Amino acid sequence: MMLRCPITLFILIFWSCWILNGVVSDPQTNLLKRGCSPPNQFVVSNYTIFNESLNSTLREIEQQIGDQNKHSATARRGNGGSPISTLFQCRNYLSVADCGRCLDIAAEQIRNCSAGSYGGHVVYDGCFLRYEAGDFYGETTGSLTKVLYGDQNAREAIAFTETAQNLLMNLQTATPRISGFFAATKMQVPNNGETIYAFAQCVNTVTQGGCLDFVTTGYSNMQICFTYSEGRAFDAGSFMRYSTTSFFADNQTIDITPLVKPDSSSNKATIIGGVVGGVALALILLALFAWIRRPKSPKRVPRGDITETSKLKGPVTYSYQDLKSATKNFSDENKLGEGGFGIVYKEKKKGSLDWKQRYDIILGTARGLAHLHEEFHICIIHRDIKTNNILLDDDMQLRIADLDWEDFYQTTNLILAQILQEHLLKIISGRKSKELKVDGDAEGEFLLQTAWKLYESSTHLELVDSTLDPNEYDVEEVKKIIEIGLLCTQASPAIRPTMSEVIVLLQNKGLLENVRPTMPLLLETN
Repeated sequence: MMLRCPITLFILIFWSCWILNGVVSDPQTNLLKRGCSPPNQFVVSNYTIFNESLNSTLREIEQQIGDQNKHSATARRGNGGSPISTLFQCRNYLSVADCGRCLDIAAEQIRNCSAGSYGGHVVYDGCFLRYEAGDFYGETTGSLTKVLYGDQNAREAIAFTETAQNLLMNLQTATPRISGFFAATKMQVPNNGETIYAFAQCVNTVTQGGCLDFVTTGYSNMQICFTYSEGRAFDAGSFMRYSTTSFFADNQTIDITPLVKPDSSSNKATIIGGVVGGVALALILLALFAWIRRPKSPKRVPRGDITETSKLKGPVTYSYQDLKSATKNFSDENKLGEGGFGIVYKEKKKGSLDWKQRYDIILGTARGLAHLHEEFHICIIHRDIKTNNILLDDDMQLRIADLDWEDFYQTTNLILAQILQEHLLKIISGRKSKELKVDGDAEGEFLLQTAWKLYESSTHLELVDSTLDPNEYDVEEVKKIIEIGLLCTQASPAIRPTMSEVIVLLQNKGLLENVRPTMPLLLETN
């Protein structure tokens, strides 16, 4: 009996250490995204050779991961008309064994692409695998951008959002500065008790500047996630994730504080810059004082007429009897909907709008939003721009409705701008988002997904409302406006046009010749 107790104790201690140190296998093979390029003989001249090359690159990557204890690998095969590049990367907090298991599952999934596909990719929580004809290793533009967020709201949303933003912002700064371009860290939410775990990674085939571009876009796209307890943003070159549930071992975290705080030389530069700036500010103030004291000129410099706000009419006052008569005594039959400020009834006319009327609505909406965004003394974001809130009077003059005082705030959340600008496309199609169907899909797709698919195949005129008379509109003008709508919904907020730029694009021909929209951000719940 005395001999058994030490052995039992040893086994118990060993088992406990084995569990607590994360030896339990978890390759994190929750599938987040899968995509396959369509067959194209202009890209792949010989499918047999191309597929043989794909299998060869997958075997080489498997060997690199297993034999060299690596978390990432690349392989290239083929010359002439059938070259292929393949890239694999797993999260650095995984064990090499789990990394290999994730690769096996990813390779099996990616082989499900049709034999003629010239490219394919699969993204899991634990790894990323992609192949493509040609070379994409140095790619720094967002071609596979996607954001996913959980279905659980965060507790104490304000404190949680602030903490998550700070944590991801720090990762955005630190990740490109770390060898291997990856970092796992965590931060506790004040007065909450929750801990937020976060991870960021770039593929190591890009430069430091390319990694910074990727994680900056990822952080910007994740703004919409921060009211939820978990979120992910990923692309062809980066992966960012946060969660209140730990998805890596504590011994995998690093202290990124030194990488996000300025060093002493930066402090010195800041002090010197402050002194120089102070002197410059004093000189500017003296010059400004002298300018204010100068004799006033009676002349006024005319402002530009980008938004033509002088054409916008003021509010019209209606009597109670007018309203009662127009709504048939406020009957439910005439009721269109109900918002925070009351009920909306339908001003008798029915029918389809012609192209000129739709164009005027698009331009008028852009003018109104540009005024709110850029000409008012504070930046105002409406937050609920949709066709239901674009009203027309008897003269077809546009009114932007349902703007309450809670919406009068300054914001940098450009995800909201993307959502409201999508309605340029909605006016053209004359359809609700979920009514659209492509390639026989039973459930249909969101408008933005449909518009992008049609644009990629150069068939975006199929988006146009079938009730419009083709003789009433210019084909190139309609195509241009669809492309402007796609420009407004690009994944990176930094490259979307402002509303004043949208107006210029709408009113001038030929400005889109050298501008092409990139893939929009497609939001899905996980």
